[in-house]
Amino acid sequence: MAVQQTQALPPQYVEDLQKDLGTQLTALTAAPLATDKFAPQVAGQDQAQRDAYTMATTQGQGIGAFQPYISQAGAYDTAAAGLSGAGAYQPFMSPYQQDVIDATLAEYDTQAAQGLAGIGQQAAMSGNLGGGREGVMRSQYQNKSDMNRALLQSGLLQQGFTQANQLGNQAFNQQMQLGQNQQGLASQVPGLFGQDIGTLGSAGAIQQAQEQAQLDATREQNRLRAYEPYERLGFQQSGIASIASGAPGQYQSMVTPNPTPLQNALGIAGVAGGLMTGYGDMMGGIRGT
Repeated sequence: MAVQQTQALPPQYVEDLQKDLGTQLTALTAAPLATDKFAPQVAGQDQAQRDAYTMATTQGQGIGAFQPYISQAGAYDTAAAGLSGAGAYQPFMSPYQQDVIDATLAEYDTQAAQGLAGIGQQAAMSGNLGGGREGVMRSQYQNKSDMNRALLQSGLLQQGFTQANQLGNQAFNQQMQLGQNQQGLASQVPGLFGQDIGTLGSAGAIQQAQEQAQLDATREQNRLRAYEPYERLGFQQSGIASIASGAPGQYQSMVTPNPTPLQNALGIAGVAGGLMTGYGDMMGGIRGT
């Protein structure tokens, strides 16, 4: 006895939709996906970062960073050494000191001569002019005058020496202080360079992050554009399956925000595989009814 088999075929428009879906899917998967358009990219170093690196590897390290300060400190120390010793005061002696001494002593000698003349007048008035008493008075006066003159001269010389010595000590201390200041600056140079390097590096990192964000945004845009045909076919497949089965269709997008490179690769394969599997299951189920 012959077996009669009844097969329920889908409406023609469903078969047309399925055929169109197959044609599009074949064309879409015929060519490899241009993944280079949304491959991850790394933003290059900003100029500030490059400057920071150069400073850190050249200027900020080694003796060259603070050599100028050390050299200047040495120059100050050398100058200070020249201001020490027995003759260190001489450059600070006033060039007019001898003139002052000569003028002062000349005035003293004038006053002393007048004193001797006064002794002669006194001797004449007392009737001892030319006598032994006058000679004794003149001798005593001259001895005292010479002693006072010597004291005056030595006092003037001592005054000039003391002033020159004070100026020499002041200059010595100034040179030593300048040398110490330069050494202090030399010790601060590495820290100052470190601050500059840190500032440049931070500013460069901000700019690099901004550029990286722009690259990521462009990559995401290209990725979404590349996935759009797969998304469209997936949505179409869900709609056809819903029509053929009479059940409400549900479509879940395969594109997620900010995927990793591995997720990108797996997502593309999953979309294409899901479309092919779903299409085959749908056609087999329809033909088997």
